[in-house]
Amino acid sequence: MSSSYWIQTEDWHTAGEPFRIVTDLPINTLPDAPSVAERRLAVLKSPDHPLNNLRQQLCLEPRGHADMYGGFITPPNDSGAHFGVLFWHAEGFSTACGHGTIALGFWVVTKGLVEAPKGADGVVDVFVDVQSGRVVAQVFVKDGKPAHADFVNVASYQLEKGLSVDIPSRGVSIVAGLAFGGAVYATVDAAQLGLRVEPKNANEFVALGREVKKVLGARACYDRSFSLWIWDVCKAGDAVGGGKNGGWTVEADTQIHCGVNI
Repeated sequence: MSSSYWIQTEDWHTAGEPFRIVTDLPINTLPDAPSVAERRLAVLKSPDHPLNNLRQQLCLEPRGHADMYGGFITPPNDSGAHFGVLFWHAEGFSTACGHGTIALGFWVVTKGLVEAPKGADGVVDVFVDVQSGRVVAQVFVKDGKPAHADFVNVASYQLEKGLSVDIPSRGVSIVAGLAFGGAVYATVDAAQLGLRVEPKNANEFVALGREVKKVLGARACYDRSFSLWIWDVCKAGDAVGGGKNGGWTVEADTQIHCGVNI
């Protein structure tokens, strides 16, 4: 790949979460592999791979920022999906991205790349091959135009529970669980850390996310052949108020996703 080239992107968001879409990659940069998962592994094997360099150029300053997400559009694994995507963020190539899947569903229906009912209401299923399997973006159409969307993820299940994790920075030992839902998640009750899930504690949670990930190490490896290491550390169980339980997910080293369960 030459040192100077043009890349065209489209920037979308899902409830404010950014997602940068790249449809046309520089020639001869996409690994010649039969599946999205194998393409990801091929890129990861070489830190200087052209797609890793491109990811950094699009994701980091000055063209991006610490919270940037995006995806390189690829061929699907087979005819059962509309297309494939290599998800990426500031830390590398991720195995899953929920808000990115929703953005992609909205994108293809809005652009007419996947046909929607003309002038009518309905649901359009957009099948996408990602690094962790095949997901389905469900785009709800009103009067022929996309109105809102969600997605059906790969199967989720528990990997481990009751793991003891020492946190040197706080001088405590906590209990964590591991679950798979497209990526490996470590779940930690914030009360064990003496913290509340509040905006003022965001930087502490980012630091703790890094620490939990480092301490878990190989114990957080789901399957070495797919290199699905922990990258999300979810802090939940703290009372936010009004009888609601809040949860924060620390992703891609510095990014925080928030959620409230009634």
